[in-house]
Amino acid sequence: MSSHYYITTPLYYVNDKPHLGTAYCTIVADVLNRYHQFFGEKTLFLTGTDEHGQKCEQAAKARNLSPQEHCDDMSQNFIQTWKALNIDYDIFFRTTSPWHKKAVQKALQELYDKGDIYLGEYEGWYCVSEEIFYAEKDLVDGKTPSGKEVQKVKEKNYFFRMSKYQEPLLKHIQEHPHFIQPDFRRNEVLGFLKKPLNDLNISRPKSRLTWGVEIPFDKDYVTYVWFDALLNYVTALGYQQEGKEEHFRTWWYDAQTTHLLGKDILTTHAVYWPTMLMALGLPLPKTIFATGWILNKEKGKMSKSSGDVIAPLHLAEQVGVDPLRYFLVREIHLGNDAPFSYEILVNRLNAELSNNLGNLLSRTTNLIHKFFEGKVPNAPSSLDKASQELKDFALQTPDRLKEDILSMAPSYALNHVVELLNKANQYLEQKAPWKEAKNNLESAGQALYMAIETLRIAASLLSPVMPQKMAQLLEALNNPPSTFSACKQWGLLTPSSPVQKTPPLFPRLDLKVLAEH
Repeated sequence: MSSHYYITTPLYYVNDKPHLGTAYCTIVADVLNRYHQFFGEKTLFLTGTDEHGQKCEQAAKARNLSPQEHCDDMSQNFIQTWKALNIDYDIFFRTTSPWHKKAVQKALQELYDKGDIYLGEYEGWYCVSEEIFYAEKDLVDGKTPSGKEVQKVKEKNYFFRMSKYQEPLLKHIQEHPHFIQPDFRRNEVLGFLKKPLNDLNISRPKSRLTWGVEIPFDKDYVTYVWFDALLNYVTALGYQQEGKEEHFRTWWYDAQTTHLLGKDILTTHAVYWPTMLMALGLPLPKTIFATGWILNKEKGKMSKSSGDVIAPLHLAEQVGVDPLRYFLVREIHLGNDAPFSYEILVNRLNAELSNNLGNLLSRTTNLIHKFFEGKVPNAPSSLDKASQELKDFALQTPDRLKEDILSMAPSYALNHVVELLNKANQYLEQKAPWKEAKNNLESAGQALYMAIETLRIAASLLSPVMPQKMAQLLEALNNPPSTFSACKQWGLLTPSSPVQKTPPLFPRLDLKVLAEH
């Protein structure tokens, strides 16, 4: 495993506002990035906005702004939302950056010089909202596969010889089973590549569109928005920029590179992007992972037209930032579609955060204040069967969690911590220190030590998901070591050190109140 980890979200269209789906993808990327840091790796996390193309030009015109003014304004929606959701990215990438445009032009020139870009005539169906050309055979009832309108276009354009790289790409996917994930998405791409691959139209005449990166070898054209946007993953690292060669090599050649993206843009990332990289003589990313959609109650995709889009910040205001982060990572198995409703949200958060984690903290700290003057009791000198089982399970949990994080299965990783907390609560019920304290104070203290030591490990393991809440929990335990290696050691809480009594860390949620607001 590389000691460097580079994770990216797609660049989100600057015209859209962040919705629950984009928030989900970005939160998952943030959580995975924080876990890799937790495991001791050097990490780099990129997100940003895609700011060229026809949609953007039209929206700016409608607002009486220049396209650049429009982009400067709209990109703030994402910057502010990610800050509010405690997303700790390293690079917020904007495709209007001057150095990115220069790097794109250098890449285009390189491909043109080697004969991989040529001038040809194009006739086909173009979808403005998706910024994609479709062949007649790809239309469904005269519209794009997702039901968007198309218009007939005939014009001269520059083409990238994508077909030349069809067989090498097919071979790469077959030889690298983890390149495209989940497996069922890999099979979709393999199915797509069994049909002949067309060359890619990578230019737009300025007579039709001016807002884009100018083609370096023909001033009458700008670059197709996808060709420009996909290059962000390497230009952000220093590709085609003097003095940044070593940085680029470290983070693109030598790192574990992971692209996280929505399933609706899988073809552009799993076919266009790798063939572009092959043509430029660059290594392919290690993993392209397609997330599913968050569905409404009717199991359809949330959309503006159906009026059921939920603003992530509104949800965060209702339940808290950390509980929302936890819910999205825990509830949705990465790669799958998942329905969302307030009922699902409330059930998950009440069961696992209020009743399980929060309750364990309240019970233990209250009892320690009642019977042990608010100080950590003594650890047991020898362990009975139940105590030994809890300790063993606690010490096995970190590696189980790590295995699932490295397998891109964060919902399953969190399940190991939930099981550990369940065991700690069951252990406490069995030991009943509130009764035991009346007859055998030492025995009651030992049971409480076992429980709060388990809490220490669980809180540390959940820190990448809920950084603020887990910092509060660990502060209540006098800030014990909370590194990954500390999670694999037992007995790090010091007897007689202070324990704080805390207000409920996760107050129970009321479904009726939430649904009304």
